[in-house]
Amino acid sequence: MMLRTKACRFSLPGAVIACVLLAPAWADDAEPAPDFTLNDAHGNAVSLSDLKGQVVMINFWASWCGPCRQEMPLLEQIHRKYAPLGFTLLGINVEENSADGQAFLKQRPVSFPVLYDPENGISKLYDVVAMPSTVLIDRRGNVRYLHHGYKPGYETDYMDQIRALSRERG
Repeated sequence: MMLRTKACRFSLPGAVIACVLLAPAWADDAEPAPDFTLNDAHGNAVSLSDLKGQVVMINFWASWCGPCRQEMPLLEQIHRKYAPLGFTLLGINVEENSADGQAFLKQRPVSFPVLYDPENGISKLYDVVAMPSTVLIDRRGNVRYLHHGYKPGYETDYMDQIRALSRERG
């Protein structure tokens, strides 16, 4: 009985920390999203500033990340559903070897742009602390929603936020 109590006592702080790190968070004071330019697999440059006026979701991911792999088909569905409303999804692969991300995408292709950040410069700009990490940016270019990690059901939060941001004027 004593061992069970100790295990529970030590797991409670860990659970609290996990909830804080993995829970979605509103960006209370909307700050401008850091601009960046990254290349896709074909060498085409994509800049965040070119997307101003659209609701943008940035999803930081890696092929070795189980939750990232689980989330990817759901992101594809979200992209297809909301693109007609002025929504853009950018996937940013953070692996040092972009070939790993490209190999994963051959197995699970997506129609949204996937960019590569092998030096993690952009993920550092966005304070990415977990994989996957998702950022929602409003039409004015402000960070409005941050989400670290993924569990089934988070996609419902994403869609609620996309709809709310899509209704706002730019």
